[in-house]
Amino acid sequence: MTYQKEYQNSLTDPITYWTEQAKALDWFSFPENILSQDEDELYRWYKGGKMNTSYLALDYHVANGRAEQTALIYDSPVTNTKEQYTYQELLDETARFAGVLKAQGVEKGDRVIIYMPMIPQVVFAMLACARLGAVHSVVFGGFAAHELAIRIDDAKPKLILVASGGKEIERIVPYKPIIDKALREATFQPQACIVYQRDFVKAALQEGRDFDWETLLAQAEPATYTPVDATDPLYILYTSGTTGQPKGIVRDNGGHAVALHYSMKNVYGVVPGDTYWAASDVGWVVGHSYIVYAPLVYGCTTVLFEGKPIKTPDAGTFWRVIEEYQVKVFFTAPTAFRAIKKEDAQGKLKEQYDTSCLKYLFLAGERTDINTLNWCEKMLQVPVIDHWWQTESGYPMLANMAGLELQPIKPGSAGPPVCGFEVAILDHDNQEVAIGEEGAVAIRYPLPPGCLPNLWEDTPRFKKSYLSAYPGYYFSGDGGYKDEEGYVFITGRIDDIINVAGHRLSTAEMEEVVAAHPAVAECAVIGVADELKGQIPVGFFVLKTGLSVTETTIEKELIKMVRDTIGPVAAFKRAIQVDRLPKTRSGKILRKTMRAIADKQTFKPPSTIDDMSVLGELEVLMNEKTIGNCGR
Repeated sequence: MTYQKEYQNSLTDPITYWTEQAKALDWFSFPENILSQDEDELYRWYKGGKMNTSYLALDYHVANGRAEQTALIYDSPVTNTKEQYTYQELLDETARFAGVLKAQGVEKGDRVIIYMPMIPQVVFAMLACARLGAVHSVVFGGFAAHELAIRIDDAKPKLILVASGGKEIERIVPYKPIIDKALREATFQPQACIVYQRDFVKAALQEGRDFDWETLLAQAEPATYTPVDATDPLYILYTSGTTGQPKGIVRDNGGHAVALHYSMKNVYGVVPGDTYWAASDVGWVVGHSYIVYAPLVYGCTTVLFEGKPIKTPDAGTFWRVIEEYQVKVFFTAPTAFRAIKKEDAQGKLKEQYDTSCLKYLFLAGERTDINTLNWCEKMLQVPVIDHWWQTESGYPMLANMAGLELQPIKPGSAGPPVCGFEVAILDHDNQEVAIGEEGAVAIRYPLPPGCLPNLWEDTPRFKKSYLSAYPGYYFSGDGGYKDEEGYVFITGRIDDIINVAGHRLSTAEMEEVVAAHPAVAECAVIGVADELKGQIPVGFFVLKTGLSVTETTIEKELIKMVRDTIGPVAAFKRAIQVDRLPKTRSGKILRKTMRAIADKQTFKPPSTIDDMSVLGELEVLMNEKTIGNCGR
């Protein structure tokens, strides 16, 4: 069946379409209602279905001939470690750790926060939570204690699982002190913290609260799977919100499993038994969906890579992994290849490896610039497919569906819509704009299976954030346009969320930190275009009257404050002193105009601007400071 036929079927009769996709899974009880509405008038998929995600990812495959197939490959150039686990071995490790959680009183519906690097134990922990019907919330190891404390207070976890530390190219990052600081700040206190000790950094344990991972594991009895409802939550994953308060994206069990199983075949074009590699982190949605759950539910071999695209040990490490494990489909962010290209533009390191096993390269997390796409095509000689999705969707919304029918690739576009997603480009009056005209990217509601059904314990915010701006649609927060063939081009965020190397971060949250400095009268943080990371945050601040503090001193202090509060993931490294900020007469700071100046884009100043001359001053200053594309 062609893509167009399949896509139309998914829109005209979604109930039948997603019933058929659900039949690919081994349910304990097949759903009674494929699509229904809950008491809050929010749509839910597969109500009445009974299943278990850990069972689908492990037990099912062991019972159906994949027990000896490699399920998980762990490759860590930062620790010089390589390990492999068959489906049987991964099941055994998961069941044993589920026994640890069960012995600690973890039951269906309990929350567990996981703060760990890219090591096999994080996969055991996620699957063990799913096995018991507990709800895990993985927090990326780059987040600071304050961010962790916010998530602890929101999720109210029974347990925290943590590794003693992570290892980066040139430094060791102890995790336990961050947990300790977060717990001192948090109002809610979990009953225990289980610590996995790594060889290169040992964590001090607090008696009565902290327990050694291996000690508990040695005492545990393996735990079997707990049947859960399809509509029960599998995990909470926090994403940046425009208020600075993160949003707890909820993923249900049933729709998630159906959607991910479907995507492996139809979007990514793999078959069970293939090796699939997503070079991301389990702290992000890509890691949840395409390092852990999708490849395992589908019966593939997945790669867990603890390293960087360069300097571990060089810019050839990706090529080495592809060759060594015979990777069929590779998925990463464009930032990774920009870093590789910067180190080895001619691809000399690539010549050392045979990557002929690779069939497709998928890029996402940020817009893929055409130069990077062309360079990747030249290096790999395979289709390079840009695609678009979000933490909220959990899997692609726009993509060239390689497993269904590979469409022509249009550089600059994230592709046509994935089956089930009716994508519209809307104006402020909720009307579709003309072909080629830019507007807000929105998806007809209800969303297909796998997308967030709600926010964690915050239905009003869910409706306000996603459903109220464009009635009848889910608002993505991104702008874009369509061409005459239905391909969608994403142009960037409409709100104050910026995309730093594929990581969504809130500039509003950074502004709160900068504004807290005792010398700062007012400030603005904007995302400016960056050749390597896509966007980087830059702060602009006005000093309080009468202070004589050097700009360099303030900048260093602000950088440290943002790093301590949000974490190094924020990549906040520039703070510029200005005499004044551009504003409307009502006092609104013109952040969008500031971004346009930095990125050398044409813009029309709003008629309500207080003083036009400030824009000229700002452009001169940005040129002097070489901010964004200014001065280049």
